[in-house]
Amino acid sequence: MGKSGLNSIFSWQLVAIVQLFFLLIATHSHNSDRHKHGKGRRSHAGAGVHLLQQNHTVSLTNGIVNVLLTIPDGNVISVTYKGGDNLLETQNKENDRGYWDLIWNKPGAPTSMDKLEGTSYKIIVQNNDQTEISFTRTWAVGSARMPLNIDKRFVMLKDSPGFYTYTVLERLKGWPAFDIQEGRFLFKLQENKFHYMAMSDDRQRVMPMPVDRIPGHGQPLDYPEAVLLTNPTNPQLKGEVDDKYLYSCDNKDNKVHGWVSSDQGVGFWMITPSNEFRTGGPLKQDLTSHVGPTLLSMFISTHYAGEDLALKFQTGDYWKKVLGPVFVYLNSDPSAKTNPSVLWNDAKQRMQKEVSSWPYNFPLSVDFLKSNQRGAVKGQLLVHDWYKNKMAEPGASAYVGLAPQGGPGSWQFENKGYQFWTQADQHGNFAITNVVPGTYSLFAWVPGFVGDYKHASDITITPGSNIQATNVVFVPPRKGATLWEIGVPDRTAAEFFIPDPNPSFKTYPYRAPVEKFRQYGLWARYKDIHPVTDQVYTVGLSDYKKDWFFAHVPKNVGPRQFAATTWQIIFDLKSIAKGSYTLQLALASANAAEVQVRVNNPNSAALFTTRLIGKDNAIARHGIHGLYHLFSIDIPGTQLVVGKNTIFLTQARSISPFCEVMYDYIRLEGPA
Repeated sequence: MGKSGLNSIFSWQLVAIVQLFFLLIATHSHNSDRHKHGKGRRSHAGAGVHLLQQNHTVSLTNGIVNVLLTIPDGNVISVTYKGGDNLLETQNKENDRGYWDLIWNKPGAPTSMDKLEGTSYKIIVQNNDQTEISFTRTWAVGSARMPLNIDKRFVMLKDSPGFYTYTVLERLKGWPAFDIQEGRFLFKLQENKFHYMAMSDDRQRVMPMPVDRIPGHGQPLDYPEAVLLTNPTNPQLKGEVDDKYLYSCDNKDNKVHGWVSSDQGVGFWMITPSNEFRTGGPLKQDLTSHVGPTLLSMFISTHYAGEDLALKFQTGDYWKKVLGPVFVYLNSDPSAKTNPSVLWNDAKQRMQKEVSSWPYNFPLSVDFLKSNQRGAVKGQLLVHDWYKNKMAEPGASAYVGLAPQGGPGSWQFENKGYQFWTQADQHGNFAITNVVPGTYSLFAWVPGFVGDYKHASDITITPGSNIQATNVVFVPPRKGATLWEIGVPDRTAAEFFIPDPNPSFKTYPYRAPVEKFRQYGLWARYKDIHPVTDQVYTVGLSDYKKDWFFAHVPKNVGPRQFAATTWQIIFDLKSIAKGSYTLQLALASANAAEVQVRVNNPNSAALFTTRLIGKDNAIARHGIHGLYHLFSIDIPGTQLVVGKNTIFLTQARSISPFCEVMYDYIRLEGPA
């Protein structure tokens, strides 16, 4: 072989060696990155669940999803799907990507955040079918931390495209008094990947970026959450208002929401299969997803209700509650890159599967009760309104629930126990299943009727019980025959006139128009519609859908100056009967407000006042209801006249534009 041949062989060998060297480096780097993100354990679909613990992290993987958590804190620092990149925001610190938290305070002290970080880590079970791990923290007397024992769990199942998490909270008698304002589990996703958010069939959209909210890109409005997009990264969003409360919904509807990464065709979803552990009942409103991109599961909050929904513990109180489990679901579809709603449709189907599987049979905490440890109650709800029907009629579509013992309507203020609700069929038949053992009051409210129902007898649920409730008859509040009515008794103000928003605020072009109340600045539109005089409604001539403004707000009379407003209801009476008439005044919401009622003399002393009422803040948070109130107001017949009469409703509080009441329904009844 000649010299040139040897040189050729040597050159070829040198190239091969160099290529092999760089291949080994690349392989090592790739494996190191996999270990860094908790993917070091061999796994593939169908291979079962694996756990890998190294240094101060632990990863759960089943070949589909990989979750990496810190030890002993229990914060989620990485979530990957089918071997892809970390879907959480890697620019954030490790304790600011995925975590549980509670906002709490000692009585009279400022609030602080506790991320429920554990001090001890334990493997509860680890096998081919399931892994469950626990991060715990036990409160010590004298500690400055929130006085709760915490057991935070994460569960992964074989072949499951996601993972579950739940937390058991406990406080013992004798521990210090404190309050909890908010409790949640959340993720902060990669902001450069997730731009499309979906929370219902109609409420899906491309979202702004976090940078769009800062000066130079956004202009702060009347409160910090609301920002006008003046120079957003996506020019199509210019002129819109971003506000996390635009994406709130009722607990009963808050079952699945999330984000889609259109460049990858991957969806990241929060599925809440039950409302039993949430505060405030089925009509309580709360946050879902918002700019961040942030994904929330809210368990405790004062949103749309105020301090009444905060948990307040005294020294002698014992309390224990399981929050969750919730399911973090991931999915993908190549077509989602151009049609992200494909993944929403799939997530809805998965949600239905999770709901039908409740209560889950796999969580291993003894505090989470399985189906065979629970009971049920069923019955038929009837409604007897003598003015409408001589006999009781079925309570069609009634909401019926078990909640901790209390008076009628107390369920909407309940925050420490569990609630179990269902909706009756058209015949008023209801069945409430999978109820945690205990003694409850049976509550209901019926669309089309004012007031709240509470069964005369409390219901005691035991494991395996199936109770037949009897004599479930709701007699709605009524003293006399209906003379006139305004609105529909459904606990919202949605049927009243809701104006278009200020033209300077652009509305996102959803696939179908969303509810008009989900717009910024509607409170200011009252003055535009009634610039000089206040609202006048004439019974028999006016139409509440066009002539009754949906929120009774003060009027702007100058820079940061607001004045009380007085609405008039004009009606005729052909004769006056002896005795008292009754004004049924149902409120769908109230915030720092006071409704005063006068009859035929706007300058007289108020016949009735609610006094200062409400902390719902519903109008500022784009809601159409908050907490429900019903007032039955006696009007002496001597204050009425034959012919024209006027009821004056004054909303007397005006320290801010957000002082408001939303009327649900108003009815004048004749004497009994």
